Amino acid sequence: MEKLVSSWFSNKTLPQSYIFPPEARPGNHVIPRCNTIPVVDLSKALAHDRIFIVQQILKASQEFGFFQVVNHGVPENLVTDTMNVFKEFFELPAEDKAGIYSEDLKRPCRLYTSSSNYDHENVHLWRDNLRHPCHPLEDCIKIWPQKPTRYREIVATYSIEAKKLGLRILELLSEGLGLGSGFFGDKLSESLLLSVNHYPPCPDPSLTLGVSRHCDPNLLTILHQGDVYGLQVFKDGEWIGVEPLHNAFVVNIGHQLQIISNNKLKSAEHRAVTNSRVARTTVAFFINPSDDCVIEPDKSLIDTDESPAYKPFQFKEFLLNYSSLMGNPEKCLEPFEIHA
Repeated sequence: MEKLVSSWFSNKTLPQSYIFPPEARPGNHVIPRCNTIPVVDLSKALAHDRIFIVQQILKASQEFGFFQVVNHGVPENLVTDTMNVFKEFFELPAEDKAGIYSEDLKRPCRLYTSSSNYDHENVHLWRDNLRHPCHPLEDCIKIWPQKPTRYREIVATYSIEAKKLGLRILELLSEGLGLGSGFFGDKLSESLLLSVNHYPPCPDPSLTLGVSRHCDPNLLTILHQGDVYGLQVFKDGEWIGVEPLHNAFVVNIGHQLQIISNNKLKSAEHRAVTNSRVARTTVAFFINPSDDCVIEPDKSLIDTDESPAYKPFQFKEFLLNYSSLMGNPEKCLEPFEIHA
């Protein structure tokens, strides 16, 4: 518990173990907040504008690997309550969080700090993380935090709505790719994981990161980044900031979608920076294939003049490789690529 950043950060200078090498530091230069990352109004997908929305999502997934969605159907009061209950969790006294804290990677519901590789990593991340599975919900809920007392009720409702939203977006992507209805159902989207990052105020945000540069290993991520800026996406050789929009979700394409689409969709590199003024809490809902699901480029997405870019593999193989490389975006696809 004493390793948690939130337990010791107050009135301290940045420890040496949190200072990134110069080439990886965010530095003091101002990163532009990008207003070109597409914002998709999902309410229009219910009406005559559906084709336009499908194409907008498809284009964003090809060019950015990121987009934001508004009018998404998740009740605003539920999102507010969920974000508040996560903030309340991190503000609990240490004794109320001690039962959830664990450095055991096999424990499905756990609170930890930095990364799952804390004892062996070269530099620590300025964040604490709570994560747990959400499927099957009736089983998973029994291992979730019992405090705050409303945690289980609110987060269960939120996870149901986040899953609906994720599957809806996957259905629109499936349409855009010409894969047909229900393509991403069943095993391709069976595993659901909630990950809550908490970034306390940092004494020197120019020297450290909350989350280092990476791509998500999953199928699709639905992120609520709250109202505090910190998310950055790497595009065309530079970092751009993703502006927090009121009642919006950030959607990003995971590695598995890039692979299934034979590189037609893009899994974008991103990171989280810190700030010195206020704490930032974000919640990511990861939609994953089941461990034994076989992932490979869909044959209908391999053009006549193309070859498959990846060989078939089980998702658990990919996760094992991703973990061993600590999410290194340059290397984690390599073992699965087919080189002509």
